[in-house]
Amino acid sequence: MFDSLLIANRGEIAVRIARTARARGLRTITVHSDADRTAAHVRACDSAIAIGGERAVDSYLRIDKLIDATRASGAQALHPGYGFLSENSALARACVDAGLVFIGPPASAMEAMSDKAAARQLAVQLGIPVLPGYEGPEDGLPGAAERIGYPVMIKAARGGGGRGMRVVNSSSELPAALQSARSEAQAAFGDGSLILERALPAPRHVEMQVFADVHGNVIHLGERDCSVQRRHQKIVEEAPCPVLTPKLRRALGEAAAKLARVIGYVGAGTVEFLLDGDGFYFMEMNTRLQVEHPVTEAVLGIDLVDWQLRIAAGEPLPFMQDDVQIRFDKAGRCAIEVRLCAEDAANDFLPASGAIICARLPQHDGAELRIDHALDADSDGVKIVSPFYDSLLGKFIARAPTRHAAARALASAIDRTVVFGVRTNRAFLARVLRHPEFLAGDVTTAFIAQHFAEPAMRAPVLPDAMWAIAAFICTRFNATPFPPEWRNWSSSGVVFSTFHLACEGDERRGTIEGSGGRATVRWGERKVELQTDGLLSERDWTALAIDGRRIEFIFVREGSMLWLQAEGVDACMRDLRLAPPAAQAMASSAGSVVAPMHGRVVQVHATAGRRVGQGEALATLEAMKMEHTLAAPAAGIVRAVNLNAGDQVAPGRVLFEIEIEK
Repeated sequence: MFDSLLIANRGEIAVRIARTARARGLRTITVHSDADRTAAHVRACDSAIAIGGERAVDSYLRIDKLIDATRASGAQALHPGYGFLSENSALARACVDAGLVFIGPPASAMEAMSDKAAARQLAVQLGIPVLPGYEGPEDGLPGAAERIGYPVMIKAARGGGGRGMRVVNSSSELPAALQSARSEAQAAFGDGSLILERALPAPRHVEMQVFADVHGNVIHLGERDCSVQRRHQKIVEEAPCPVLTPKLRRALGEAAAKLARVIGYVGAGTVEFLLDGDGFYFMEMNTRLQVEHPVTEAVLGIDLVDWQLRIAAGEPLPFMQDDVQIRFDKAGRCAIEVRLCAEDAANDFLPASGAIICARLPQHDGAELRIDHALDADSDGVKIVSPFYDSLLGKFIARAPTRHAAARALASAIDRTVVFGVRTNRAFLARVLRHPEFLAGDVTTAFIAQHFAEPAMRAPVLPDAMWAIAAFICTRFNATPFPPEWRNWSSSGVVFSTFHLACEGDERRGTIEGSGGRATVRWGERKVELQTDGLLSERDWTALAIDGRRIEFIFVREGSMLWLQAEGVDACMRDLRLAPPAAQAMASSAGSVVAPMHGRVVQVHATAGRRVGQGEALATLEAMKMEHTLAAPAAGIVRAVNLNAGDQVAPGRVLFEIEIEK
């Protein structure tokens, strides 16, 4: 067994691998870019090596730097985690050439599955069903789309994670979709090759976890249902799949194991399928550990990273297929995972970046509730969410005897999670977990589009109680957390104050009047009664009685900004009494197009003096490994273009100015 391990990744997966490796007595080393000098994964390992650069292409994607770091540290093995280079056969070969143990499959197995076209063809040879598709030359894509029939799915031939994927509903959409998918695939994987498949309107996405050792043993560890997705990327995963019959589970497991056995697989891998009624279709094989692997660990009571380390050291699988089925049947429990991401659910899930100024995570025991993260939890220290990497902040996993119990526990944990400073999908995840269709197990890849199509459905309007709490905070406290004497903010007499708050373009201007432990907040015709005496504060959570109802909340103030969370709702408000004059703030007229996020300009489509139609593409930005199109808000003449390809832009920067047609 090797005694030292270099973890060639970052974020929560590097922290998670380090936890198991150190438990096995291994010395752990990690690497970090210039942007990650103070990141959590650096502190989670025994030592860390700087590899320079900010972007992944200059750091975590540099095989030469990773091999040099491994040699310099004296590490005997390298674990790639997932993402970045975890499915790159060149890294596996470089490790072997350097005399290192690569924690993953052999390069030959990676190569057999890295090309989706070849993987589809192999599945057909093995008798595994595939959807009608096309894997030929690029110039044949338009004709193939007509033969397959719309809608079709464009996929990056080499890659995954939803990148380079587009659903096309008509021939008129195809050219632009091909160009966009090719560009994103090239940027993410260094290869812009594409394939086509028939797009199913509402399938289930189910994957089988497989494991193989160097002694020829191959087993599967049951399924995970990953149907709840946005942008073709998973955000909720669970096991077991609520609709999978024993017969179908067996068929999927046998197909997955057969594929792994034929390519000489070793280690952890996942074979992904689409379910349409009683039929299933092979999608792809991910030759690495998956983000959602804790779901399988929770159901079966195993540690898959520990298995990876053992198998890489030459040990046989801990148990065989019959033992897996016995454990699966006896477990009698369900597990659900959600992914906490830095993104704006109400704005088409655009990734967010910036400084996290406060993070609070609920208590968890690692068994019934587990949280894998790289946040500085329970800290007011600043953590930067970089625009150069993935938006994943952490994963919450709940285990319970039933799906309903697991969903309730997970939603409750999400409610008690606080991340202030950047937008996250926290509140949206809780809404998904409580949705009646999700609780009924009636989910497909179309779940979000069907039930959360409108932005307002993903970001509910702030209740009056939130405005009242914010008015109370902004007129009574200049610091956080609450001082001990917060209950009696006016011990005698009546205090009268005014407030003026703004949130997401909405404003409230009014008064707050009170004495002792009571106050009345008024704006317009609305009146809210607050009672502050006799209510306790636990850690940083505090309670007020709002119109006779007890409400817990937590907040952070920074200058004129107030971050507030109550009853599962997040708000970022501005105290306009302290804000700079409107003339000094960045204002956007109807004809100004601003950057919605941190990002790199991939391509500028519009030029000054040109007429554009409403919805026409102006530029393409890349953020957190995904491409996003900026569109014209209305028809008009482009009067100014304030960006160039390659620029790094910040949120709010005015990129285009358009003279809107009357």
